[in-house]
Amino acid sequence: MAGAPKHLIINNPYAVPKRHWKYDRQSRRFQVEEGRRSAGYVMATPGASAGTFDDPGVFVEIALVNKIRPRIDAWRASGYAGVTATTRALLEHWNDKDARPSDRRFFFCQLEAIETLIWLIEAPAAEKAGIDIPSDGGEFQRLCTKLATGGGKTIIMSMIIAWHVLNKVAASNDARFSRNVLLVAPGLTVRERLGVLVPDSDGNYFDEFRVVPDDLVPRLRQGRVRIANWHKLQWDTEEKLAKKKSVDKRGAKSDEAYVREVLGEMARSRNLLIINDEAHHAWRASSTETTGIDRAEKDQATAWVSGLDRIHKARGILTCFDLSATPYIPSGRGTEEERLYGWIVSDFGLNDAIEAGLVKTPRVVVRDDGVPDARTYKSKLYHIYNDQEVKDDLNRKALPEEPLPDLVNNAYFLLGKDWLETKRRWESQGHTIPPVMITVCNRTETAARIKHAFDTGGILIPELNAPEKTLHIDSKVLQKAEQQDEAIALASDEGEEDDESGPDRKLTKAEQAELLRQMVDSVGKQGEPGEQIQNVISVAMLSEGWDAKTVTHIMGLRAFTSQLLCEQVIGRGLRRTTYDIEKTGHGEATMAANCRSCSSRNTSTYSAFRLPSCRTSRTQTPHRRRRRRP
Repeated sequence: MAGAPKHLIINNPYAVPKRHWKYDRQSRRFQVEEGRRSAGYVMATPGASAGTFDDPGVFVEIALVNKIRPRIDAWRASGYAGVTATTRALLEHWNDKDARPSDRRFFFCQLEAIETLIWLIEAPAAEKAGIDIPSDGGEFQRLCTKLATGGGKTIIMSMIIAWHVLNKVAASNDARFSRNVLLVAPGLTVRERLGVLVPDSDGNYFDEFRVVPDDLVPRLRQGRVRIANWHKLQWDTEEKLAKKKSVDKRGAKSDEAYVREVLGEMARSRNLLIINDEAHHAWRASSTETTGIDRAEKDQATAWVSGLDRIHKARGILTCFDLSATPYIPSGRGTEEERLYGWIVSDFGLNDAIEAGLVKTPRVVVRDDGVPDARTYKSKLYHIYNDQEVKDDLNRKALPEEPLPDLVNNAYFLLGKDWLETKRRWESQGHTIPPVMITVCNRTETAARIKHAFDTGGILIPELNAPEKTLHIDSKVLQKAEQQDEAIALASDEGEEDDESGPDRKLTKAEQAELLRQMVDSVGKQGEPGEQIQNVISVAMLSEGWDAKTVTHIMGLRAFTSQLLCEQVIGRGLRRTTYDIEKTGHGEATMAANCRSCSSRNTSTYSAFRLPSCRTSRTQTPHRRRRRRP
């Protein structure tokens, strides 16, 4: 296509997307289409072979979002009709380019998300005629923001909190707002990171990103924010208690006792604001066919949502805001039946984030210097797990020392060569922390075989054959650590030894789990336990909140039957480390790309699978400018 861009980043991250890439299956090429991409997602074409690497998939529109978008654009252009004085002050502050440093500007996707929520609550009723938000089947309202990993969900949460608390403080009788906020997290790691949303905490986002004008900060601190791990919402029913062999014969907690335990200092508050982070875990089992869904996944969703039901019954939930990159309800019956939450009101998906330069640029590795016939592997690397020989071999019980299939070994060699080039480039630029390759396996036996292959030199990249720099994650142990509401204090955390047992005492299972969680959480972080980890092997998807910015390469050795699974895995390698903003000839800011001295710290390389809606290869990457984003 004459004059077509030579890189994927084609939109300004601070403005409405003006163009998008569209795949032409006939030519097997992408071309730039004018206008914003419709909200929606892509699922595999029904009946298409799993190994069809050029299947464009079937686009499924999110009709509600596409109906809301033009109304938000018109409402914005008209000056936000109907909002309170407090909300108007916040919107003006958020859109003021001079209100914060250039590296603290809010992305368009963040502003559109909060504008949509405000519009639904504050805009005149006439503006919203014909907009009906489906219920999830419960008695309180849920509104979902769909935002790709790397888009900055935590910033949006801070905006939601500021919007509600400041309005309630300014007008205590306004029943649309609340000053009491319960944040529910999917695990301990995320719960700890959400601490930046407590207004008076050290390093909070309200101060870091100047989320509220200086004169409104004292009012913000009149609000209360409580953060709870979803496990806190669990309770034992009378039926469960009857099955236990405990001598404690007390019955199930009443709603009142339950609420006091969950809400703590907010126990007397009413009309609470709920924010669910990684809300794709919070769905009603009654709303979908659950055959084939993992029991633990179903139990988590049930405990999360039914816990909120008890809170609503006892205290009232004003509104529940869901945030997730992948708010799908699992069906357990294959890709074509997996569906999004019906109450999604704004969407900025992975393709949008790639085109705006908000995340790393994915590519599939095919290196000419890897193996003599490297290019013949191209189609196989798209769906390596679906190679029949590979699938049969990896789905059997096998000992750790049994060799891996040749295709898997060759794929690791190709990926490893690319990883090695990245490592050398980083070192030449003075980086002391290595890039990270992660493997997501289909079963524990496969993970053990891969760990053994790396440890014993079975993968022919010597630099990766370093057991002390390889992290083999026991998913069950990690899940136990994530279930805690508070981190277990380890002696080493305070530089102290256990006086009773001495420094050589054996760690308890709980302490071992916490040590693993800390190691996983600190991968790529200077001066912390996981600083030099360069190879991570896991069976599960890794925990939410695991956003090590040093992940550059991913090997997928399991079935990826849906966009949900693909996005969850690919999301582990999407966090950017740097941004570069340059001026175009039209005076607009955009992401720079296609330069001669690119840093691969802003790319992620994948073997074995690709996201159905994102087919990219050998793309260039932006120049570097240090920039912190949530």
